[in-house]
Amino acid sequence: MSRPTAQTSGDRRGRPVYDRDSLLEVAVAVFNERGYDGTGMEELARRLGLSKSSIYHHVSGKAELLDLAVTRALDALFAVLDEAPGPDATATAHLRHVVRRSVEVLAAELPYVTLLLRLHGNSASEERALARRRDFDHRVAGLVSAAAAEGGVRDDIDPHLASRLLFGTVNSLIEWYRPEGGLPVPALADALTAVLFDGLSARQPQG
Repeated sequence: MSRPTAQTSGDRRGRPVYDRDSLLEVAVAVFNERGYDGTGMEELARRLGLSKSSIYHHVSGKAELLDLAVTRALDALFAVLDEAPGPDATATAHLRHVVRRSVEVLAAELPYVTLLLRLHGNSASEERALARRRDFDHRVAGLVSAAAAEGGVRDDIDPHLASRLLFGTVNSLIEWYRPEGGLPVPALADALTAVLFDGLSARQPQG
């Protein structure tokens, strides 16, 4: 998925020209670098090479930029929950599909997911995002319960704990995965899903 960038041409005064998406891309990079709470509109304006009034032409302020960014990440993740891996797929197959596709979403939307996962709930915008994250976790826990009921995953671990463990591993990718590292996303998604569902132990030969 290509990401928007600022237009290379400037206005008559030589300032860069942004649309809303390219402005958001730069803002998210600054939020991730400095922290949302530690970023003011003055810093955003400096990094963008714009006046604050030019930013306000696109958005009402940094809270709206945060809303746009985390909504982009959350909408992509919730869309994965609604995907069906097949017409007759089991709950276990659906759970594996959700985990694998979540890795792909994280890779495709890395700056936006990174920002989402670093929120602390210090503002109304952050609280709304965290409430949606909790809803996502609850739905994944429901899938874990259904998979356990059909014998696809162990049933001796609390589904909410299992959900947190699964997505704790997925979410840890923001700390080290970099698209320019050369690791193909499908290979990454396959490996992580295999480890989470099949483990690292080598299969013993049949005697």
